[in-house]
Amino acid sequence: MARPREFDEVRAVDAAMRAFWAAGYEGTSTQDLCEATGLGRSSIYNTFKSKRDLFGRALARYMEVNNAGLSELMESGLPVRQKIRTQFQRVIDEEFEGGPEGGGCLVVNTAVEVAARDREVAGGLARDYQVRLAVIRTAIEAGQRDGDIARDKDPAALAHFVIATIAGLRISARVTPQRSVLESVADAAVSAL
Repeated sequence: MARPREFDEVRAVDAAMRAFWAAGYEGTSTQDLCEATGLGRSSIYNTFKSKRDLFGRALARYMEVNNAGLSELMESGLPVRQKIRTQFQRVIDEEFEGGPEGGGCLVVNTAVEVAARDREVAGGLARDYQVRLAVIRTAIEAGQRDGDIARDKDPAALAHFVIATIAGLRISARVTPQRSVLESVADAAVSAL
């Protein structure tokens, strides 16, 4: 008879997510995962099969949480420009939490570190991109109906622009860790809408 699991898998995935987020896939060892989750190697491998499997689950969890927050904001009653500026502000604030190094973004970090050599991860990132694109595009189309955004602008192109701006803010925070610079970029991007 198999022994029942004596730990919370969701909590373990969340802990692994934070470890991968902090150090990246390659920079996170199995020992780091043991320390982060409080699990032994055998429990990690019996439950998650491999470091790669645990990474996939952690990345999916990160996407789920972030997309839920994005959807909630984009479905709120705010005017669309304010929704987008609020999302930019969330990104800026996240980048400056805990000092100049910030928290970064597990999706952006993974796109840079892993996607080029792992088709499965690249596919997951592409699906995640499409989810975010649809949520933002829907908000932009509503903003066009409300007159907050000009109707002659392509809502898909604007949604891609918003996503690119978010990634750009995250990367820029690494090389220009000045909140005022990122704030001005966010303001310029909203003006371009």
